[in-house]
Amino acid sequence: MGGLLTGKRLLITGVLSDTSIAFHVARIAQQEGAKVVLTSFGRALPITEAMAERLPLPAPVLRLDVTERGDLDALQDAVAGHLGGLDGIVHSIAFAPQSALGGAFLDTSWQDAATALEVSAYSLKALVTACLPQMEKGSSVVGLDFDAALAWPGYDWMGVSKAALESVTRYLALYLGERRIRVNLVAAGMVRTLAARSIPGVDRMEQIWRTRPPLAWDVHDPEPTAKACAVLLSDWLPATTGEILHVDGGLHAVMT
Repeated sequence: MGGLLTGKRLLITGVLSDTSIAFHVARIAQQEGAKVVLTSFGRALPITEAMAERLPLPAPVLRLDVTERGDLDALQDAVAGHLGGLDGIVHSIAFAPQSALGGAFLDTSWQDAATALEVSAYSLKALVTACLPQMEKGSSVVGLDFDAALAWPGYDWMGVSKAALESVTRYLALYLGERRIRVNLVAAGMVRTLAARSIPGVDRMEQIWRTRPPLAWDVHDPEPTAKACAVLLSDWLPATTGEILHVDGGLHAVMT
């Protein structure tokens, strides 16, 4: 029997370690029958290449800095060379300078705030439009989110960037609907990834997820989030777009 993603061709960003949610999206996607290409750049490139060898099937790694026009312009040809086309994209890209985190919200310069917004939110639009010529009707774009409905102490301009990411997702859903391309987010609960460990005050946020969700939550387990991404990448939700799917043990829905 075929898997959930049999025949799908996916571009997955953000694989930096085997604790990355994106790594487990790639692993599950391959197990469910998809062909996968990863992206990375700079000092992270050899790390991503090493992680690509740890997947069920070794995956190609394309150079992509989402802030570099040349990398974006070259992306569609690189994707075509490896996959021949695209059925799905996973956006797992976020960055904010340390001066934009940790309670420095009022003192953050526009330059540092703009960096956070460009890399963490605008990059979704940049990535999708760069790949658009290779995307088939019925394709799915899935981004990784951290619910921006509340202000989290220390999360600061990354929180603002996630709110912007949610808005970018809705506008992409609006303008890509006529092409039958779906754009959705998965809002994960706290998972102890490499990126999460760089957030000041992350221990406090982890403690919230250890004690408050109605469903038990394991901050060391990225698989529930990765499985939700796989479902959105599949054909099982063909009329769902502009949505934020919460995978957080239900914490977003309750007051405890």
